[in-house]
Amino acid sequence: QVQLVESGGGLVQVGGSLRLSCAASGRTVSSAAMGWFRQAPGKEREFVAGISGIGGSTYYADSVKGRFTISRDNAKNTVYLQMNSLKLEDTAVYYCAGKTGVVVRTTKAAYDYWGQGTQVTVSS
Repeated sequence: QVQLVESGGGLVQVGGSLRLSCAASGRTVSSAAMGWFRQAPGKEREFVAGISGIGGSTYYADSVKGRFTISRDNAKNTVYLQMNSLKLEDTAVYYCAGKTGVVVRTTKAAYDYWGQGTQVTVSS
Protein backbone atom coordinates (compact mmCIF):
# COMPACT_ATOMS: atom_id res chain seq x y z
CA GLN A 1 0.00 0.00 0.00
CA VAL A 2 1.44 3.34 -1.09
CA GLN A 3 1.25 6.27 1.29
CA LEU A 4 2.43 9.83 0.72
CA VAL A 5 2.53 12.15 3.72
CA GLU A 6 3.18 15.86 3.25
CA SER A 7 4.46 18.24 5.89
CA GLY A 8 6.00 21.67 6.14
CA GLY A 9 3.12 23.93 5.21
CA GLY A 10 2.23 27.01 7.19
CA LEU A 11 1.82 30.76 7.23
CA VAL A 12 4.57 32.90 5.71
CA GLN A 13 4.89 36.50 4.62
CA VAL A 14 5.35 37.64 1.05
CA GLY A 15 8.95 37.06 0.02
CA GLY A 16 9.47 34.32 2.58
CA SER A 17 10.38 30.67 2.16
CA LEU A 18 9.00 27.27 3.08
CA ARG A 19 10.13 23.73 2.44
CA LEU A 20 7.53 21.04 1.94
CA SER A 21 8.33 17.38 2.48
CA CYS A 22 6.63 14.28 1.10
CA ALA A 23 7.54 11.07 2.87
CA ALA A 24 6.70 7.95 0.88
CA SER A 25 6.05 4.41 1.99
CA GLY A 26 5.17 1.43 -0.15
CA ARG A 27 7.16 2.74 -3.09
CA THR A 28 10.63 4.10 -3.83
CA VAL A 29 10.61 7.76 -4.80
CA SER A 30 13.58 7.34 -7.12
CA SER A 31 11.98 4.61 -9.21
CA ALA A 32 9.11 6.61 -10.70
CA ALA A 33 8.07 10.18 -11.34
CA MET A 34 6.85 12.31 -8.44
CA GLY A 35 5.11 15.64 -8.57
CA TRP A 36 3.77 18.53 -6.55
CA PHE A 37 0.40 20.06 -7.33
CA ARG A 38 -1.56 22.83 -5.67
CA GLN A 39 -5.17 23.86 -5.41
CA ALA A 40 -6.37 27.31 -4.44
CA PRO A 41 -9.98 27.92 -3.34
CA GLY A 42 -12.33 27.83 -6.32
CA LYS A 43 -9.60 26.76 -8.73
CA GLU A 44 -8.53 23.55 -10.38
CA ARG A 45 -5.64 21.53 -9.00
CA GLU A 46 -2.57 22.52 -11.01
CA PHE A 47 0.87 21.15 -11.63
CA VAL A 48 3.69 22.91 -9.79
CA ALA A 49 6.80 20.77 -10.17
CA GLY A 50 7.89 17.25 -11.02
CA ILE A 51 10.96 15.06 -10.83
CA SER A 52 11.47 12.11 -13.12
CA GLY A 53 12.25 8.63 -11.95
CA ILE A 54 15.82 7.28 -12.17
CA GLY A 55 17.50 10.32 -13.81
CA GLY A 56 15.88 12.95 -11.62
CA SER A 57 15.16 15.53 -14.31
CA THR A 58 13.05 18.38 -12.97
CA TYR A 59 10.15 20.31 -14.46
CA TYR A 60 8.32 23.41 -13.28
CA ALA A 61 5.22 25.40 -14.01
CA ASP A 62 6.10 28.79 -15.49
CA SER A 63 4.55 30.51 -12.49
CA VAL A 64 7.11 29.03 -10.08
CA LYS A 65 10.18 28.65 -12.29
CA GLY A 66 13.21 30.23 -10.67
CA ARG A 67 11.53 30.36 -7.23
CA PHE A 68 10.69 26.71 -6.42
CA THR A 69 12.99 23.69 -6.44
CA ILE A 70 11.94 20.06 -6.33
CA SER A 71 14.40 17.47 -5.07
CA ARG A 72 14.50 14.05 -3.47
CA ASP A 73 16.51 12.22 -0.86
CA ASN A 74 16.66 8.57 -1.86
CA ALA A 75 17.98 7.46 1.53
CA LYS A 76 15.01 9.06 3.28
CA ASN A 77 12.59 8.14 0.50
CA THR A 78 11.35 11.71 0.60
CA VAL A 79 10.61 14.37 -2.01
CA TYR A 80 10.95 18.07 -1.19
CA LEU A 81 9.63 21.32 -2.58
CA GLN A 82 11.72 24.34 -1.60
CA MET A 83 9.67 27.48 -2.12
CA ASN A 84 11.41 30.86 -2.12
CA SER A 85 10.22 34.40 -2.86
CA LEU A 86 6.69 33.39 -2.06
CA LYS A 87 3.84 35.47 -3.46
CA LEU A 88 0.23 35.92 -2.39
CA GLU A 89 -0.86 33.84 -5.37
CA ASP A 90 1.11 30.85 -4.08
CA THR A 91 -1.48 30.41 -1.34
CA ALA A 92 -3.05 26.96 -1.80
CA VAL A 93 -3.20 23.43 -0.52
CA TYR A 94 -0.13 21.63 -1.84
CA TYR A 95 -0.31 17.95 -2.73
CA CYS A 96 2.41 15.41 -3.34
CA ALA A 97 1.64 12.88 -6.06
CA GLY A 98 3.22 9.73 -7.48
CA LYS A 99 2.67 7.84 -10.69
CA THR A 100 3.84 4.72 -12.40
CA GLY A 101 6.60 5.19 -14.94
CA VAL A 102 9.60 7.52 -14.87
CA VAL A 103 8.26 10.34 -17.04
CA VAL A 104 6.84 13.46 -15.43
CA ARG A 105 3.36 14.46 -16.56
CA THR A 106 1.67 17.75 -15.80
CA THR A 107 -1.90 16.47 -15.69
CA LYS A 108 -3.35 15.31 -12.40
CA ALA A 109 -5.11 12.38 -14.07
CA ALA A 110 -1.72 10.81 -14.78
CA TYR A 111 -0.96 10.36 -11.08
CA ASP A 112 -2.07 7.32 -9.13
CA TYR A 113 -1.12 8.24 -5.56
CA TRP A 114 -1.84 11.39 -3.61
CA GLY A 115 -1.04 12.75 -0.20
CA GLN A 116 -3.56 14.46 2.04
CA GLY A 117 -2.28 17.95 1.27
CA THR A 118 -0.65 20.67 3.32
CA GLN A 119 -1.85 24.27 3.52
CA VAL A 120 0.46 27.08 2.46
CA THR A 121 -0.75 30.60 3.20
CA VAL A 122 1.20 33.64 2.07
CA SER A 123 0.23 36.88 3.76
CA SER A 124 1.08 40.51 3.18
